[in-house]
Amino acid sequence: MKTSTEIASIAKITGEERAVELVAKSGFDAWDFSLFEMGRYDWQARDYIRTGHPLQSSGYAEFARRLKRIGLDNGITCNQSHAPFPSYCPAIRDMLRRAIECTAIAGGEICVIHPCNSESAEYNAEMYLELLPFAKEHGVKIATENMWNWDDERDEAAPAACSHHDDFLKHIKAVNDPYFVACLDIGHAEMRGLGTSARESILTLGEHLDALHIHDNDRHRDSHALPFTMDIDFREVVGALKRIGYQGYFTLEADRHLAGYTADSVAIGVKEMADATRRLADMFDNLHT
Repeated sequence: MKTSTEIASIAKITGEERAVELVAKSGFDAWDFSLFEMGRYDWQARDYIRTGHPLQSSGYAEFARRLKRIGLDNGITCNQSHAPFPSYCPAIRDMLRRAIECTAIAGGEICVIHPCNSESAEYNAEMYLELLPFAKEHGVKIATENMWNWDDERDEAAPAACSHHDDFLKHIKAVNDPYFVACLDIGHAEMRGLGTSARESILTLGEHLDALHIHDNDRHRDSHALPFTMDIDFREVVGALKRIGYQGYFTLEADRHLAGYTADSVAIGVKEMADATRRLADMFDNLHT
């Protein structure tokens, strides 16, 4: 089983180029191209932010090529990417084709694109079906992800697009295309209030599950912590993945783990990320069905 991690949390400290190097040197097999700077969103102002980042400029393709070269020079590849969100923002929606293109340039095979949280499978299918011809031209699969809303009164997660395993499968079937797959966010699936679990989601999605976002939480809030540091039962998760014959990467999304690390210490934190993900991958490899 090969491992990967998002690079956004590292890039906040070092920049993307150094982030890819650190991912390789820490022991990961691949890197997940975080494309959030392509479409930064201000959640308070509810508006798109222009930051001057290369991904927002005319030089976005060369930037993606440069990261690919850095990865290959250090012995790793890009396995997948994460497009900017929320998808309902028109300016960000306009960037989704660029996200797919950058995925292809970097060598990634899957681009994770969030569904619109509060919309139906049929509504979200229209967005994905509109993007699929472009994705196919670039040899990139689109993955949808299980989301969540929040109920302040109950102080717990509330249903959203793909949050329940049945609705997740409904989203997949509404598009019904081999280039449209599932990315299961393990932490989201374990949040209280959603009426599901990572295990149930894995078994329901089966062959449609091509990608993962792996992180830990207290089974209440979306902590994005390092595996084995909180309350998710990863033996149960790995057992379910083994049962369906999962063939994708183990991609980490513990993006809050590096809070407090500096440029001088971040390599230690990334190595901790790599070791935790390898521990999970070894559990998978050593498990007999």
